[in-house]
Amino acid sequence: MITSLINFVAIFLSPLRLTGPIFDKELRVSSRRRRNYILRFAYITLLTVFLALVWIEAIGQSGSAVYRISRMAEAGKFIVIYMVWFQFCATQFLAVILLSNSISDEIYNRTLGLLMTTPINSFQIVMGKLFSKLLQLVLLLAISLPLLAIIRVMGGVPWNYVISSLCITLTTIIFVGSLSLFFSIFSRRAYVAIIMTALTIGFLFALLPLLAVMSWHTMDMQSIIPEKTLFAVVFSPNPYCTMFFNTMMMIEPRAAAGMPAFLWPLHCGIMLAASALLLLVSVIMVRKVALRQATGQLDSSSGKRRSRRAAKGAGQQAFAGAIRRVIGPPIIWKELRSPMFKHHKIRSYILASIGLSLLLATYYLCAKARILNDKDTHLVYAIIFLGVGMLFTIVLPATSITSERESRSWPVLLATPLDDKDILLGKFVGALRRCFPAWLLLLGHIIVFSLAGFIHPFAIIQIGIIVTWIAVFLSGSGLYFSSRFKHTTTAVVMNFALVATIWAILPLLMVIIASINTPFTRDARWFVESYMTTNPFVQIVAIVWATATEIEIQNYHWPGFGSMNTAESTAWILTCMVGYMLLSLLFAWRAKHRFRRNIF
Repeated sequence: MITSLINFVAIFLSPLRLTGPIFDKELRVSSRRRRNYILRFAYITLLTVFLALVWIEAIGQSGSAVYRISRMAEAGKFIVIYMVWFQFCATQFLAVILLSNSISDEIYNRTLGLLMTTPINSFQIVMGKLFSKLLQLVLLLAISLPLLAIIRVMGGVPWNYVISSLCITLTTIIFVGSLSLFFSIFSRRAYVAIIMTALTIGFLFALLPLLAVMSWHTMDMQSIIPEKTLFAVVFSPNPYCTMFFNTMMMIEPRAAAGMPAFLWPLHCGIMLAASALLLLVSVIMVRKVALRQATGQLDSSSGKRRSRRAAKGAGQQAFAGAIRRVIGPPIIWKELRSPMFKHHKIRSYILASIGLSLLLATYYLCAKARILNDKDTHLVYAIIFLGVGMLFTIVLPATSITSERESRSWPVLLATPLDDKDILLGKFVGALRRCFPAWLLLLGHIIVFSLAGFIHPFAIIQIGIIVTWIAVFLSGSGLYFSSRFKHTTTAVVMNFALVATIWAILPLLMVIIASINTPFTRDARWFVESYMTTNPFVQIVAIVWATATEIEIQNYHWPGFGSMNTAESTAWILTCMVGYMLLSLLFAWRAKHRFRRNIF
């Protein structure tokens, strides 16, 4: 009797009761996947390289031993800050990617309904999927935890900062992972969940706080709501602001007096509550979809929709009297006529309308505050719109071929008389066509404010050149990774890794190496600064800063080149365009040679 009671209590209190067999199954599958071990190796390698460079830069190679010992505490502070922010950003990115297809795979492989015929419930399905992926991220955090503890001994960093930053990171990745899992229920493709999660994070933690602060400032509500109270309310749920304030108070404790009152345990509680709400809704939705699959309702409803579409198409054909024939290359014809939103068109249009309305509200508040003629305002808009355009251009081309593989239509396409060049050209044109609407925000902003007289019209040509080579380059690299890997998630991660490497990691490595107290020649410094000018964000900053004027174009300021006129700057932008397009052709050529490899 006592033994049975003890076993019952142990089973009832066991954490595995919450996750069920799904958690155990996912762990067994994850332990056999080679990419998880490659991910850990890449994570620790990148972390070690940057730590070594930061250590050399902080300690320096000159000075006496006493001086270098005195710098230990300062070096430990910078290293801990770097590690905290590195894992804070990297784990969020990985959480979005890893959970983007967690539920959609079960739904569209028709296995979710089978799970409901077992003793496994929807709560265990959701929690098992979530915690099995988050465990991989916790392992990455555990890799760096001993190093944080060792560096903490050097002084300069309180334990409170290490513990609080770890808690903020954990609650943030739980929320971001829950959000990605939630969108995976409604989207068949992983890239849709990735894009929706990124846009939702930007909406919640960037656009809404910006609107709140601008409205408070524009409407002169300082006497009603004090500044510290507003910032505490707006920024307490924001993980990025919370981490920033937490870091600033560690670096300069005296600056805490001028910061809004914030408590990191309160922020963690808010994030956990929001995650619990998302997971609750996800459990309800998963149960509905699973029961409909188990009883065959989902298939019947899909069949009804297909029958209605077939009847409608037959009626239209009978009315038209002829079948619409393929004109030109078949793949290009198919890609240009496929709808942008295959499912949930009304929902997509509603979300797009809400986003545009909020964007117009920011323009209205800027106009009321009379800052539309400020260079910094246009610079912020240009950088944000460039980031949105690059997000779509990184993700969408990387799904062109992997989506065909996952739907089992890729072998059928290769069995047709179509040549590899025709398939490559069609996929390339389709990728450009799907990415084009995302660039309308940046181009529309520049065109509208050029007509209004706030930006010189020549900026339209220069930014148009930048948008063209970014779209072509990332489409070529996306097609290569899509042909190289079988799964959409892997292809998207590799395209993100390429962008992060050439435009973030390499420049950061170069800057750190250049700042080390070693002899650094003038030619080497010029090379580092010239390489930074190939970054599209640097080019956008230079263009907007020179053309956002009501009189005439000012000189462009380029790192390494100094001041340049309009003709010289345009020539350099065209040179970068030619270089990146050649790289795009190389990626496309390699993609074509991989079409017939690992078909299944």
